[in-house]
Amino acid sequence: MESRILPVILSGGSGSRLWPVSRRARPKQFLPLTGERTMLRETLDRLAPLGLEMLILCAEQARFQVAEHVQEAGHRARIVLEPLARNTALPCAVAALIAERQAPGTILLIAPADHYIPDAAAFRAAAAHAAALAARGHIVTFGVTPDGPETGYGYIRRGEALCERGARVAAFREKPDLETARGYLASGDHFWNAGIFAAPAALLLDELRAHAPQVLDAARGALDGAGRDLDFLRLAADPLVACPDLSIDYAVMERTRRAAMVPAEFTWSDLGSWAAMWEIAREGADGNATRGNVALLDTKRSYVHSDGPLVAVTGVRDLVVVATADAVLVADRAAPGAAGEVVRHLKAAGHPEATEHRRVLRPWGSYEALASGPRFQVKRIAVRPGGVLSLQSHLHRAEHWVVVSGTAEVTVGDTVRTLAENESVYVPLGATHRLANRGKVELVLIEVQSGSYLGEDDIVRYDDIYARK
Repeated sequence: MESRILPVILSGGSGSRLWPVSRRARPKQFLPLTGERTMLRETLDRLAPLGLEMLILCAEQARFQVAEHVQEAGHRARIVLEPLARNTALPCAVAALIAERQAPGTILLIAPADHYIPDAAAFRAAAAHAAALAARGHIVTFGVTPDGPETGYGYIRRGEALCERGARVAAFREKPDLETARGYLASGDHFWNAGIFAAPAALLLDELRAHAPQVLDAARGALDGAGRDLDFLRLAADPLVACPDLSIDYAVMERTRRAAMVPAEFTWSDLGSWAAMWEIAREGADGNATRGNVALLDTKRSYVHSDGPLVAVTGVRDLVVVATADAVLVADRAAPGAAGEVVRHLKAAGHPEATEHRRVLRPWGSYEALASGPRFQVKRIAVRPGGVLSLQSHLHRAEHWVVVSGTAEVTVGDTVRTLAENESVYVPLGATHRLANRGKVELVLIEVQSGSYLGEDDIVRYDDIYARK
């Protein structure tokens, strides 16, 4: 009898390594970095055929983005919310507890939401081998054959063979320096650690109990105290406060005697830096990679990306140039951690661009700041069909709404009215108000705010269909 496979997707991350395109409010799994579809959508489609449903663990603030991806993809998935970020050992422990409680004997296939794996069929073939080896009592990782002396990845050394396609893991290696990486490449028995695992839920719990009991205790407490929030399962926060911040690699894989590996016979990247983006996209004799509205002249071995403005680059070598609507990054391509270092500096200096995009996603749609000055701010608001903003009021600002396209249902005080294109409404300071799109097309309007304070925290919510506080 074949073991049941439960695909588990870890959708966390701070969004700093591919800044300014990726940010904390919308990390890279929610972005179409390598094609038309987002990395999370690619992952959902790649893993869905392996099980009857999937389990996704994500940050609380990302829940509506994840749910929208699942709905659009048409897959079955349960979404578990992590109120506090505690690295990857905790969500793996939670997934193992859920699986063992609901279907003992389940094999977990644990994968990050943001890896680049273009050959889905080859991945699923390797996953089947990994699951079969896991069912024999192993925790299996995927080993990628290195094509160069990469210093940005961890490595595993292959040990004795366990089957035709699997072997024990003899050792885990940290990210090496260049000389050591060259030695690993020459040895022929070292592989990149892809950070994708297959394991029996019960065995993973046993190994967590032996090597990281605090993580397991925190996971059990958080799950026991969990509650339903709309269609989500929200873990209890208090048991997680004392949970160690450990990766599953450090907590279990580097300590267990049950570690095994299967070769990952597919193209793979964790897209952990702009240099990694350059690696998968470079082409031509000059070795450049471009995306968006870009013009190059006398430029070699560089990655140039634009999400809007024309970016012209000339006379440079080995650079990363990335432009968005509100930020530009220029960095040495050989410095893989440059973007993360910039984000840390920007956070310390109080720059909101470190974590927030100009276009901010909300469960009902999005808003984008267009202009601001003393006592005023202008935004473009887009409300998807069926979207409803909370019933709310503001203490310090009034608002003027002008409908650009679509139809708006507007509540101001006790009055409800419908606005068509080119019609407007005034919302006085302190008035209770709400905006809804009851139509079948997107509603777009321009909002002009005026007042003594225009921060997003100047909001009193009375009712919200998305259960936000």
